[in-house]
Amino acid sequence: MKLCVYCGTFNPIHNVHLAIANYVKTHFEFDNILFIPAYKPPQKEIDDELANHRYNMVKLAINNYSGFSISNIEFRSDKFSYTYNTIEQLYKIYPKIEGKISFIIGTDAFWNIDSWYNANGLKNLVSFIVFPREENFKPERYEKFRSAGYNFIFAEMPYINLSSTVLRSRIRNGKPIGTLIPKNVQEYIAENGLYKDENK
Repeated sequence: MKLCVYCGTFNPIHNVHLAIANYVKTHFEFDNILFIPAYKPPQKEIDDELANHRYNMVKLAINNYSGFSISNIEFRSDKFSYTYNTIEQLYKIYPKIEGKISFIIGTDAFWNIDSWYNANGLKNLVSFIVFPREENFKPERYEKFRSAGYNFIFAEMPYINLSSTVLRSRIRNGKPIGTLIPKNVQEYIAENGLYKDENK
């Protein structure tokens, strides 16, 4: 089985997340794109009360996609959601993985990959699929990571400037979000009154 994981806070998940996952599955022929919502991300402050809502929204968003699945692996522990630990556990859960697990990441996060928990161990466990998250993307800037032993390729999907932060602000201020978020996720947000508090 060819497995690619997509970790993130998904706060909330939106259609660019889904487009990225669909691009990876289509262009690299993975059997499974495994979405892993972070429970307690160490590099972000996320309201604990939103954790289950974020998980539920991802589950709703991927419901109609063949080859997409979701894992609650990071919800099974009260510890921080360190990617290295998660990937180690996945190799035990999926012993028949073909090659290395692939890992979707944006250039903004990949640029700081050396600061991640046990980055030296992580780079031996996964192959990164890196998506440009900046204007005037210059791939040569990232060659230092290849020299440091990171295995990665750049996706050629055009950069789309959309973030969950912007969407939360729009929802909080009552501005329309159109088709930027799946309809069933928009309904879930409205039903549960999410993102009304400026601190969430």
